Amino acid sequence: MSQTIIQVEHLNLSYRNVPAVQDVSFTVSSGEIIAVIGQNGSGKTSAVECIEGLRKPDSGQIRVFGKDPWLFRSKVHEEMGVQLQETEYPSKLRVQELCRLFAGFYERPADWNLLLTQLGLDHKRKAPIHKLSGGEKQRLSILLSLMGRPKLLVLDELTTGLDPEVRQNMWSSFQTIRDSGVAILMVSHYLDEVEALAGRILYLEKGRQLFFGTQGEFREYVKNRVPKELQDGCTDKRLTLEQLYLLIAPRTTGLTMEGIL
Repeated sequence: MSQTIIQVEHLNLSYRNVPAVQDVSFTVSSGEIIAVIGQNGSGKTSAVECIEGLRKPDSGQIRVFGKDPWLFRSKVHEEMGVQLQETEYPSKLRVQELCRLFAGFYERPADWNLLLTQLGLDHKRKAPIHKLSGGEKQRLSILLSLMGRPKLLVLDELTTGLDPEVRQNMWSSFQTIRDSGVAILMVSHYLDEVEALAGRILYLEKGRQLFFGTQGEFREYVKNRVPKELQDGCTDKRLTLEQLYLLIAPRTTGLTMEGIL
């Protein structure tokens, strides 16, 4: 039976009186993947940082494993693995040295030697961190997020910098992790990734929660937001999640040649 791992109720956060997250509420249960989507600046990272206990909300309530992550950060982090989009490690430290260091943080760490092999990093175990490619650093970050055998994984841009084959393998791996009962909260701009993995979607726009529900419910949500002449097209199952999203996403200005020529 699944249990609620994350419960967020009416979350609000501002930076110098500028709202970043406004009245956001959602839950994440064990054995499910929730994806947070939206444009840059929509409040995705701010909301997730509150869940991680890295920022204190202005108002609202967050419970992770039944605890306030701001007040009980260390306790919550014992069962949480976090993979950040950008992470800096000591550049001269070698891969295996960093893995041993992280393993020492946990009473029962995962088998990092096995993870190195599964993530295609075994041949890099003696390499300094600064010698790794962007994709290799990303895989190392994922490995370290799994070191504590977490019950909750928070993933920020899971497969940035990874080639298509590695991305597909990574998706399969996290589906297996989900099926073992782990809750996964992912932030992603890659909507093919969201479509492949997420059971439910949280859509933010300018800090506001506009939608939370299943992918099928998102299709209905889009249908109700677009002009009538486009509504029939929203029911076309051939439309990808990205195509649906683009029907409602705020328009941005494209590059023009005036300033170049």
